[in-house]
Amino acid sequence: MKFFDAHTHVQFAAYDADRKEVIKRALESDVFMINVGTQRNTSASAVKLANEYAERLYASIGLHPIHTEKSYHDEKELGGGEAAKSFTSVGEDFDYDYYKKLALDPKTVAIGECGLDYYRLSEETKEKQKEALVRQIELAKDVKKPLMIHCRNAFADLIETLQSPSSKLQNPGVVHFFTGTADDAKKLMELGFSFTFGGVVTFPPKAGQPRADTPNYNEVIKMIPIDRILSETDAPYVAPVPYRGKRNEPAYVVEVVKKLAEIKGISNDEMADKVFENSKRIFIPI
Repeated sequence: MKFFDAHTHVQFAAYDADRKEVIKRALESDVFMINVGTQRNTSASAVKLANEYAERLYASIGLHPIHTEKSYHDEKELGGGEAAKSFTSVGEDFDYDYYKKLALDPKTVAIGECGLDYYRLSEETKEKQKEALVRQIELAKDVKKPLMIHCRNAFADLIETLQSPSSKLQNPGVVHFFTGTADDAKKLMELGFSFTFGGVVTFPPKAGQPRADTPNYNEVIKMIPIDRILSETDAPYVAPVPYRGKRNEPAYVVEVVKKLAEIKGISNDEMADKVFENSKRIFIPI
């Protein structure tokens, strides 16, 4: 079987001590991966890393919505140094020319992660998030590459933006780490999007009544056609069972595929093959 981690971050500081070993474990498990940029430097490093390997490693470049404003400092992303802390202390403006240069690299297969995130939000930056998203949609159209969408607590506004005639893409791309409702999924599928799912689908249900904003992953995954489903790790975050609580890595995407197969009621082999086929079709068309 071949596997595809459609959204990971091995270029992040969390892997500075053992990046080559992490990638080696993934390659030995027949895992292809897309390392996803979140701002200028992590996008550039994703492209650089992809070009250090002849095959199986690709890049996505873009500006994450939380980095359009003064953002919390995540040491897993940029490290603990003062330079990194200084960088995250200011909101980034989307530099179209800078990102277009990265987007034109042959190993870049998508634009993003871009989107809307209202979880940690200063109300006045909503419009800046939307402006950055619209510019990245324009870039995706310009370079003819799909989108890598991030959305948290903002599906109504995301869908409204993507429904604009100016946002239509021949190959729209994916909504990564999908946490929306079945209705959100249906609207996004009408727009041509697919969905990536990661380690959280392997977690057991929480005791007691679920919160209204907690997605029922099993029901949503059952509803989505298999040709719209991809796997991811979002490493270094959200490691799947049986690695929960540890630093995540692309080799663990195998566990995500197993769970997706269980939910869909098919064999692991069939799920792995379909996810791989879907990923190649969207990101690496031949």
